[in-house]
Amino acid sequence: MKQADIKEAAEALFNEQRNPFGAFSLGSETHHAVTIPDAVRRCRWIAVDINASAFGLFFVSPSPERARLVPCLDSDYPGIAVATKFISGANGEEIVRHTRNSTEPRWWTDDGVAAMAETFGNLAWTEQMAPLAPGTSGIAFPVHADRGQCGLVVFLGSEIVLPQDALYEIHARCFSLFAAVARIRPSDTGRMRTISKRELECLKLTANGNTSEEIARLLKLSVHTANQYLTQSTQKLNAVNRNQAVAKALRLGLIE
Repeated sequence: MKQADIKEAAEALFNEQRNPFGAFSLGSETHHAVTIPDAVRRCRWIAVDINASAFGLFFVSPSPERARLVPCLDSDYPGIAVATKFISGANGEEIVRHTRNSTEPRWWTDDGVAAMAETFGNLAWTEQMAPLAPGTSGIAFPVHADRGQCGLVVFLGSEIVLPQDALYEIHARCFSLFAAVARIRPSDTGRMRTISKRELECLKLTANGNTSEEIARLLKLSVHTANQYLTQSTQKLNAVNRNQAVAKALRLGLIE
């Protein structure tokens, strides 16, 4: 099945039934406002429906040179799960390139879970990929939203149940989830303190995969000062760590 077919199937599902965010279509400009805790709950509902044990939602970094996934939320929210850290590492580069150009789902399995290989292998319009995190099985749904934003909704588990006729509905719900998260504005998250140009520069370089040492060298700062800017921006964005600060800055359009 081609990319146009999945979009058509998703749109049909949106028009036929109400998903967790209310009536929605891929081209719609209206939807119910959500917060990140709302999104976590609704992502958990999807996970329950397919018997997944964990999940994560990621934004694709803005840099074409240093492709990476930026974690926004996962099943350990407000913390970050170990699997999420692996997925946002170097192993995510291939799926990032795929996500920028396609919405075709990708799956992988742990060698010791034959049932998952059979479940995923029977799904049309999906392909196998290298594991995003060691010792896991899962499926990744590429998703796109306004302003050219794209990302990935990932579900992990050794007993996932996903029949072919449910694949398009789950993908459609992932599109809706990502679109709602991508449209969260400062007015939806409370008052936000002004972030300085230097703090935004440090956040953007972090989004591009640079370490504190690399940021300090590029901006001609000390490592201590670079870390201070990142700490300040994280606090101003009411994030629990710099990865969540980057994801929030991407959502709010503060960095591109």
